[in-house]
Amino acid sequence: MKKMSNTLPLCLLTILLLSQICSGIKWLALSHTPVSLHINQTHHCKLLPGLVSSQAQLCRSNLELMQTIIAAAREVKKTCQKTFADMRWNCSSIDIPSDASRYRPDLDRGTRESAFVYALSAAAISHTIARACTSGDLRLCSCGPIPGEIPEPGYRWGGCADNLHYGLVMGSKFSDAPMKMKKAGSHANKLMHLHNSEVGRQALRDALVMKCKCHGVSGSCSIRTCWRGLQDLKDIAMDLKTKYLSATKVVHRPMGTRKQLVPKDIDIRPVRENELVYLQSSPDFCAKNDKLGSIGTQDRQCNKTSIGSDSCDLMCCGRGYNPYTEKLVERCHCKYHWCCYVTCKKCERIVERYVCK
Repeated sequence: MKKMSNTLPLCLLTILLLSQICSGIKWLALSHTPVSLHINQTHHCKLLPGLVSSQAQLCRSNLELMQTIIAAAREVKKTCQKTFADMRWNCSSIDIPSDASRYRPDLDRGTRESAFVYALSAAAISHTIARACTSGDLRLCSCGPIPGEIPEPGYRWGGCADNLHYGLVMGSKFSDAPMKMKKAGSHANKLMHLHNSEVGRQALRDALVMKCKCHGVSGSCSIRTCWRGLQDLKDIAMDLKTKYLSATKVVHRPMGTRKQLVPKDIDIRPVRENELVYLQSSPDFCAKNDKLGSIGTQDRQCNKTSIGSDSCDLMCCGRGYNPYTEKLVERCHCKYHWCCYVTCKKCERIVERYVCK
């Protein structure tokens, strides 16, 4: 029998380092899982970063599901950073280096940034699973059910609906697992994270819309085949960003026989089911502050003509900005040739850009 090597491949060593991350969203470290690692044996679950015991058990009993969950972790990182690209806090802290032991404080503390990431993570994992059922990437599930209501004249139910029910069941079972452990931090943080995760899933439910395809002679669309499909994750993220901007600060205080989260400044109403909540105020993210999890906005690109959050005045926090020029090569003078191709020339132009001091 061959002896096993005492040295681990670099990709697996990276995974084991990531597994030390301490956070309810530490499963997002799965985004660093090497593409070359295929989860097809139960012992692979031990190699995955960031899983608590119940998540590892889910992995062992649903191996096929793990590739979809890994894809969801990558989607959360990409979508979060794109959604907040025009803000001082740009979700860069979600992409931790491979030798980090934990997330930055902006995600470890009960801030509104943490609230957004938990909500997006919960929505993304269920979204990815629901769509994987539709595409046939998961043998564990199939298309969603046909709606019970009778469609209007000229419409008929058909196609393959996104299996939102299966996505919500399996997604919540996986993403909520860390918050349901006994050693999951303070009770206030657990309540906050569970609430915001449910807000993310509710945003996903609201994103299930009717999609149709036309049929008929010469495109007459005399009949439409329709199904229930989810909007893209980027649209759901924008909805959650709106909730982030209007998030409610809460406190953990006795309400009857137990402690609950209640709005800090509005004692006359309970927390609404569709609003994001946070426990601790965030810094302004203007200057670098490792203790608060702020990387600052120095060298961030800004928009000189904007009046929004990406404007040089707001992004640079009044420090000013430096201009620089960049040469762009673009396709131009395109012509269509019969039949059927297009030819273009290449044109160069100089654009002026700006970065914060």
